[in-house]
Amino acid sequence: MNYYNEIKKQIINNEITKKVKDYSKNKSDLQTYYNIGKILAEAGKHYGEGIIKEYSKKLTLELGKKYKPSLLYKIKQFYDIYEKVPTMSGNLTWSHWYEMLSIKEIDKIVYYVNQCEINNLNVRDLRSKIKSQEYERLPKDTRNKIIKKDKFKVEDFVKNPILIKNSYNYNEISEKLLKQLILEDIDNFLLELGNNFSYIGNEYKIKVGNSYNYIDLLLYNIEFNCYVVVELKITELKKEYIEQIQIYMNYIDNNLRKIHQDKTIGIIICKKDNKFIMEYCSDDRILSREYELL
Repeated sequence: MNYYNEIKKQIINNEITKKVKDYSKNKSDLQTYYNIGKILAEAGKHYGEGIIKEYSKKLTLELGKKYKPSLLYKIKQFYDIYEKVPTMSGNLTWSHWYEMLSIKEIDKIVYYVNQCEINNLNVRDLRSKIKSQEYERLPKDTRNKIIKKDKFKVEDFVKNPILIKNSYNYNEISEKLLKQLILEDIDNFLLELGNNFSYIGNEYKIKVGNSYNYIDLLLYNIEFNCYVVVELKITELKKEYIEQIQIYMNYIDNNLRKIHQDKTIGIIICKKDNKFIMEYCSDDRILSREYELL
């Protein structure tokens, strides 16, 4: 096989397809880059990695566009990854894939591919997730579930730490101010907790005995069909916080939850987690997460 001529033909055919069928540009790009990557991989086996630089010069000279070696290396890398990732979304563009080519772990790529599919992420959103090390902030058990393709629970995708945008660069943070920062950027906060969360209210008023109490944030997860109570603390996790959120969760279960809905989940967002306290917490519906101001 003449590897160079085959690569040249793929590029020319792709250009023609993109002009004739505008709607299929993305699909054509990805298919073309996959084909070229495969050819480059085969050519490399016969002629070594240096063949990419040679092809780069010839393509640039003959087709009148710059086909830098770095681009051809990326295309070959795309082919290598494409072969290992179990699902390929038609919603992802070459620009999406380009953002992920520097990632070494296939499981991490699979996670971001799925996030793009579920949340219809544009390239800017994807870049932001990668930059914030979202995958690394997932619980270790969740990452293992991704590898094993196990069933997920509502708490699996709650990040740690949860990143909260400090829009005004406050030096001193109170619980009231922390809540304000969250509410001002509520969409991103909900994504920090995972997928399919919806906002119900803040300072949600409930009556326990003869006194009124106020839940910091009351949410609902549509996918897992359950209420989620969120309490905000600016100190290290304390055992009384667990007792407090248990009361709120039980109230929601007894007064709001319908028979077809799952039991309420509780999330304590605090300045510093206390593993010792969580270790002896008997209610596995409660989880704690640290917050970090950006």
